[in-house]
Amino acid sequence: MKLETAHKKFIEKLRSEGKSKATVVAYNKDIEQIREFLSEKNITDVEGMKIEHLTSFMKSLEEKNYTPKSISRKTNATRTFIKYLAGEGYLKEDISSQLKHPKFEMGAPRILSKMEYRALRDSAKDDVRSYAMIETLLQTGITISELAGISMEDIDIKGETGTLFIPKRNNKDARNVPLNKAVVEAITKYIEKGRPDVKGSSNDLFITKTGRSLLIRNIRSTIDRFFRIAGVENAKVNDLRHTFVAHHLQNGVNISYLAKVSGHKRESTTEKYLEYIEKPEKMEKTELSVL
Repeated sequence: MKLETAHKKFIEKLRSEGKSKATVVAYNKDIEQIREFLSEKNITDVEGMKIEHLTSFMKSLEEKNYTPKSISRKTNATRTFIKYLAGEGYLKEDISSQLKHPKFEMGAPRILSKMEYRALRDSAKDDVRSYAMIETLLQTGITISELAGISMEDIDIKGETGTLFIPKRNNKDARNVPLNKAVVEAITKYIEKGRPDVKGSSNDLFITKTGRSLLIRNIRSTIDRFFRIAGVENAKVNDLRHTFVAHHLQNGVNISYLAKVSGHKRESTTEKYLEYIEKPEKMEKTELSVL
């Protein structure tokens, strides 16, 4: 089978599994880059692809000054592609495990101080949509892609509190995330005073003035702008998620409960944050406080 054909089938498989648009785009670009590298070596068939070629490809990325993290992501995409080919019988042997990830150390998570996240919140107080987005990320710990995917039906508000349903996506199970008073107030205000009432609007919670779904890149650029306005340096959208986890661990929230709420597949992912906070004496709470 031609690599081009296998590539198309692989992307179709990802879409059929409900992978996010961003994930599909990333995998597509990574496999396209591998195909271009192999094509230069006159390799256009699946069976012609050997582990030494893939190792050589990763080495070429290193020589082009790709970061270890970027190479690791492309390694993961390649291994997933190979597993697919072997599983479908297009490749006789699954050589995915022979392709090793580069060694690199993850840096410490950027955890915002109380002064910093309050400054960020204050900087957006006159923009109800941006304020609601910031408050949702900070008070729930969801990812930016999960924020972009929230539909109106996913929110269940009862009085001053509520629940946000996050459907199963990629390798994360579906989960319910509690909504505290602060985020309920922010979302309610946005829906009542800021969310456009345009015919044919998207059913997503966060939409543009014309009623279209707000894209991840638009959310990121908006919040980055408020980081700058607030004077919060070296911070990104995902740092709100880091802050959420660190705050609640330090406040004594049970690791298993927090891992489930955060959507961490492994409790060890949540546990790692203990290295960067002052560990409380007891960690038995199963309720989240307001940041």
